[in-house]
Amino acid sequence: MSKIKSWDIFCRVIDNYGDIGVCWRLARQLANEYPFHIRLWVDDLTALRHIWPETKVTNQQTLEGIDVCLWYEQFPEDIQPANVVIEAFACHLPEVYLKAMKKKPPQWFNLEYLSAEDWVEGCHGLVSMDTQTGLKKTYFFPGFTVKTGGLLREQTLLSARNAFLADAPTKAAFLSRLGISLTGESNLLVSLFSYENTAIGSLLDSWIQSSEPIMVLVPASKLLPDINRHLQTQLNINDEYSCGALRIRIIPFLTQTQYDQLLWACDINFVRGEDSFVRAQWAAKPFIWHIYPQDDGIHLEKLGAFLNHYLSGLSLEEQTAIANLWHNWNQGKNCGEAWNECLKNRQNWDKHTKEWCYQLNSLGDLASNMVQFCQKTL
Repeated sequence: MSKIKSWDIFCRVIDNYGDIGVCWRLARQLANEYPFHIRLWVDDLTALRHIWPETKVTNQQTLEGIDVCLWYEQFPEDIQPANVVIEAFACHLPEVYLKAMKKKPPQWFNLEYLSAEDWVEGCHGLVSMDTQTGLKKTYFFPGFTVKTGGLLREQTLLSARNAFLADAPTKAAFLSRLGISLTGESNLLVSLFSYENTAIGSLLDSWIQSSEPIMVLVPASKLLPDINRHLQTQLNINDEYSCGALRIRIIPFLTQTQYDQLLWACDINFVRGEDSFVRAQWAAKPFIWHIYPQDDGIHLEKLGAFLNHYLSGLSLEEQTAIANLWHNWNQGKNCGEAWNECLKNRQNWDKHTKEWCYQLNSLGDLASNMVQFCQKTL
């Protein structure tokens, strides 16, 4: 590890908070768990501030032991590249930085988007020659099998989750800070984080008519206008709505640490994009994924590829129910019947998701796998 002293991570904010969410988690883990100097270059500090409120909109600052730098068009001419360079999601490094890299070639990664498609295993770890610089670039794919780079997971994450769940007062205090009190009530607790989705109306109607009380926590996000439209309300942060078996509370946009605790505290989690999708799996609670939609429908192929892995081991009935709910949610179709079918086997779904988490844990984690790769090549 003596040759690995510094890392530069480059991030362009494209997919809402997904890109910066992944890069910020990776930077924090590397800074916390290794004796490295970490520098994060990001072109939109406002997006980072949403998930880490201490962020200031300034050219350079130190957060969590990380040098956070604004990636602006006039890149510093005197830049010294790090030993390891991560070009997140093919964001294209600045010309000035590429020129400086030629003087002392670093380990150069192109960190790709997460996918469960079969072709990922064949591309993970491939090295290509960059025609502009003549330098080697390694393609590093997160994933769900031993032939991929694994998922982001801090070394203490699962123990922190278990401690939180075992400490009822801590969980109650967390929910209380969000304005939630479940004393004396038997609620199904659901977190709802999604892109815009017309299917929300069918879910809301199903929850209103539910045979058990349902408490839904909605972080302020792009889904809120769809909720307000269907319920004919004007809910804002800290507002509540009740109808039938359903109780909704709109909660503030949470920091990454708080969001993990929300996922742990809830019984079922709706998540979106990449970052919250991964964290829901480490929460080991049943979840429904709203994948980032693409006009050509390729996202549905990616959704199906993940379900092929995730649903393995469940009965055909359980697989069908979960797959129907996920596909209907992602295609804006009626979700009420599929939701009710999933709830019939919620205990098995919960058990299966815990087993899935243990399986993922056996793969190692993305940051550690990148470090180990560098140790072999630098």
